[in-house]
Amino acid sequence: MRPLNLLALLAFLTGVVWVLTLSESTVRKIQQSFHATIAPFLKAGSELEMAARGFVEEVEHSEDLAARLRGVEREFGKLRAIEGRMRELERENNELRGALDFKKRSRLNVVAARIIKRQPSTWWKTAIIDRGLVDGVGPQLPVLANGGLAGKIDLPNENISSMILLTDERCQVSVQVMGTPEVGIVGGQRGQYGEAPLLRLRHLSKDAPIRPGMKVVTTGRGGLFPANVMVGTVESFEPGPVEGEALVKPSVRFEDLSIVFVIGTNGDARAATNEP
Repeated sequence: MRPLNLLALLAFLTGVVWVLTLSESTVRKIQQSFHATIAPFLKAGSELEMAARGFVEEVEHSEDLAARLRGVEREFGKLRAIEGRMRELERENNELRGALDFKKRSRLNVVAARIIKRQPSTWWKTAIIDRGLVDGVGPQLPVLANGGLAGKIDLPNENISSMILLTDERCQVSVQVMGTPEVGIVGGQRGQYGEAPLLRLRHLSKDAPIRPGMKVVTTGRGGLFPANVMVGTVESFEPGPVEGEALVKPSVRFEDLSIVFVIGTNGDARAATNEP
């Protein structure tokens, strides 16, 4: 055996003999001193263990809350989608109810149609409807809306048709300012932008007694448009050296037009709806 190992064994045996020969009171004092020495470390370790356990529980709780939050967000998204669909159905229901009410009030032979396409670049000029030749829609037929005159059919196809809106300058209509003998031609204005386009009423008397708020209706002259269909109300009047002009606010809301009515060829021009 090596000398170093021998010394270590002797030291161990000496320590064992010393411990065995100690009195009980001495051993208790040694234990108390040992416990007193390691107590702070045990306390610190326990606090550290409790903190670690609390941190783990807090992380697990946070993950649970995050999962619940994600679930609530998904449900909220579903509810928002359902609400949007309900609003859309309510709008469609109101439109259809208005269309049915219009047909009941109208004594004309009309074909209800829905606008299915409008280009932003021609928003105030043309629109595409979901009715065509198979539905009895022909060229140049007048088109009404809930409120008054909307325009006329331009090019009918088999199942769809394009219409010229009253706000287009190509749509020229003979009208009269109610309460006056004044008769003129109303049509859209070139280069109109915005949410509420105005119509231009020309060929009035230079000193016509026209005031804002007066109603403008069709005369029925020319045989294209029925008489006494509401067109709009006068916004302003400008007298001139030869003739006067007026700006007219359309009675139809062209900015959100969706349902229209095409007047059939056998409609009575004197029986237009919105007759004053």
